[in-house]
Amino acid sequence: MTAQTPPIPPTPPIPRDLPDLPALPRMPLLLPSRVPATAVVTPVRRPLAAAYRLLVALAAAAGVALDLLLGSPAQVLSHFTIQSSIFLTVVMIFSARRTWNAGRPLPSALTGAALLYVTIAGLVYHLLLANEASPFAMAGSLTTGTAAPTGWHALSNQLLHTAVPLAALLDWLLLAPSGRLHLRQAAPWLLYPLAYLAFSLIRGELLQPGTPARYLYPFLDAGLHGYKSVLGNALLLGLAFYALALLLATLDHVRPNPLRHHTKTGFRLQPPVG
Repeated sequence: MTAQTPPIPPTPPIPRDLPDLPALPRMPLLLPSRVPATAVVTPVRRPLAAAYRLLVALAAAAGVALDLLLGSPAQVLSHFTIQSSIFLTVVMIFSARRTWNAGRPLPSALTGAALLYVTIAGLVYHLLLANEASPFAMAGSLTTGTAAPTGWHALSNQLLHTAVPLAALLDWLLLAPSGRLHLRQAAPWLLYPLAYLAFSLIRGELLQPGTPARYLYPFLDAGLHGYKSVLGNALLLGLAFYALALLLATLDHVRPNPLRHHTKTGFRLQPPVG
């Protein structure tokens, strides 16, 4: 007998309407990263830098405290040097705290302004007020109005007009990251000196003629030189201050970065695929 082939089962009918298959998701394009590897920085605590900034703040505060003890508080607090030193003290304290805790640095608008103002105070004192060749030379203490400064008066003068400005410059050069000051910040920084000019002139008008230290700075003495001469002096000084601000911002982009050795990335960024 011959073996019979089993019958082939019938093919099921193909349905007329096939269901739509879900579309395959497109692979996202890998765009090149705009974040440089140096932007991913491991936070680093810098206790020595924090200690130095606290010392600068302490020196500025000590100079202000000495002048307040030696002179009239209302008159002392009216000086540009005192106000800029108080501002620097606050900035240095907060900057030291962030440096100690490995936090982000303070905004450059604040640190740059504090640096500019104490530098202005030091330069104006040494070039105009303490310089015998200057037409605005002062023989006595600037902030207390006494005769030739001696003893504690001399110490406060040197602290606020020499030591503190130099210490602030060293902090900027040796401890602060470079490239954070900008030319566009120079004009806003001059708003405070402009406001101080208005304050000084209004204060002089409110005080009676003959009042000691009616005008705190000889080049702003409208009673002696007249407003035309005073405004001319203010314009020249304002241009000099603006040039100084531009110089600081420019040097900040060309000076070496003292923190370059700290900029190690937490992970390595790979080039984009494809």
